[in-house]
Amino acid sequence: MTVVRVAFTQATWTGDKESMIALHEAWTREAASAGAQVICFQELFYGPYFGITQDTAYYDYAESVPGPTTERFAALAAELGIVIVLPVYEEDQPGVLYNTAAVIDADGTYLGKYRKHHIPHLPKFWEKFYFRPGNLGYPVFETAVGKIGVNICYDRHFPEGWRVLALNGAEIVFNPNATAPGISNKLWEIEQPAAAVANGYFVVANNRVGLEDNEYGDEAVAFYGSSYAVGPDGNYVGEVGSSTEDQLLIRDLDLDQIRQVRERWQFFRDRRPDAYGAIVAP
Repeated sequence: MTVVRVAFTQATWTGDKESMIALHEAWTREAASAGAQVICFQELFYGPYFGITQDTAYYDYAESVPGPTTERFAALAAELGIVIVLPVYEEDQPGVLYNTAAVIDADGTYLGKYRKHHIPHLPKFWEKFYFRPGNLGYPVFETAVGKIGVNICYDRHFPEGWRVLALNGAEIVFNPNATAPGISNKLWEIEQPAAAVANGYFVVANNRVGLEDNEYGDEAVAFYGSSYAVGPDGNYVGEVGSSTEDQLLIRDLDLDQIRQVRERWQFFRDRRPDAYGAIVAP
């Protein structure tokens, strides 16, 4: 398969879990009808971005993976023949919680999950209250559309994870986010294209959009969407998404470009892992 049609979403919190799930089910059907072969939802897609506060009530959004939401979308994947990257709040056991993305193949098979490695703890991003750091490495999943990996939001600031995904064979890395305005606006423009170039693969980066004041009132932040796909040459594939509106975006990725770029820029040949020990020194 050379050209892969990918879909990715950016949505505003509606106020309840079931309507968010229903919205994304409808988007998955729309994407599949438009020929999309894989779809990725935004970070923690079925709830608010609860890192705004530190409140144990939000633990109730966590569920097992695989579990109810995974199984619901696995059935949809099998019905539509589409790969789904499904970011959810995972409860491994009571009190052991992760920011997770399940990967479901086009026949509905649950392939596994990625757990977010890097957990911020900053004003309005109080994630250490909700999540343990990921402990499953950087898996690459063999899917009907090729080899895909996942990085989640804050992970994108750490180049090591991007590189491990490349070394593990990723062709497309999905990067679901909940990113708010500030210094991140500039980082949003440069980090994922830089990662795509450095590692010679496609990156699909999607972000929440809109103000979650229906949940947090004056404490809410306005997520700025601007979701995009970028190729191994660092160029956007199509336009960048809206900064204010809900959107389902669909883009065609030509995986042949990976070989073309890697053979032109021999970064993997010229790597010096023998010289990188300081990177992982404590």
